Amino acid sequence: KQFNEGEVITSKIFAEFLSQRINWLATVDPHLHRHKSLSEIYPIPTLNIPSSKGISNWIKNNITQKSLLIGPDEESRQWVSAIASATRLEFEILTKVRMGDEDVRITLPSIEKYQNLTPILIDDIISTGNTMMKAAKHLKEAKMNPAIIIGVHAIFAGNSYERITNSGAEKIITCNTITHPSNQIDLSEIIADNLIKNNLV
Repeated sequence: KQFNEGEVITSKIFAEFLSQRINWLATVDPHLHRHKSLSEIYPIPTLNIPSSKGISNWIKNNITQKSLLIGPDEESRQWVSAIASATRLEFEILTKVRMGDEDVRITLPSIEKYQNLTPILIDDIISTGNTMMKAAKHLKEAKMNPAIIIGVHAIFAGNSYERITNSGAEKIITCNTITHPSNQIDLSEIIADNLIKNNLV
């Protein structure tokens, strides 16, 4: 989206540049926002590989306590709902209002009935960490158990990883789409299977 006069829509420009140099593009959970699919901006064959199967398997194999899946904002609903379906866990979506890159305000749904459960916060990208940090703090203030945070892409700008760790979260888990010490969910096999299934390799 163009917010101010003279700004470019960088997703389209980047797609044009990249498409001149590669034959196809496959990516895990692209952060599309205002585009419905990669094919809207890429003229080359594209493939969106979901991380939900890998995350669901990790939750099934590693979480023993009774839990509630939580999406930090409405954009996370697509990932959280798919994981909830696979794990048969309930889920809630928090309401987020972003005032700026460093100012995020979170509104909690009615969670009184979930206070004995462990919240599992799930999002696609953890960048500044403000959303996750504030969500974890709010859940703690609501007298829920310390949150387990799961992110697909571990960007962790600046000292955000340390800030989230200090926010009261029990642990931070990410997929291995970006190398980081928090990587515990290996998507290699899922990526390979999708590439073969779609005849890209």
